[in-house]
Amino acid sequence: MNLSVPSQENVIYMIDQMKDKLRMVNVDAMKSENFSDGNYEDLLYLYEMVMKRESFSPSEMQAIVAELGSLRK
Repeated sequence: MNLSVPSQENVIYMIDQMKDKLRMVNVDAMKSENFSDGNYEDLLYLYEMVMKRESFSPSEMQAIVAELGSLRK
């Protein structure tokens, strides 16, 4: 998948991958349809950061969730 091209399909893919990686309990809060490609570069940056880490502290998880919340439509 070519994530360098902004598209709704890529947004859905990145959100789904982050949900799996972060093992989100409340997956309804991260429905991929709640995100647009308007903030694509920010979402891509967050996705790349999440995917290269093995684990997250509780405060890092809170920060990631807060950032995702700010990127929602």
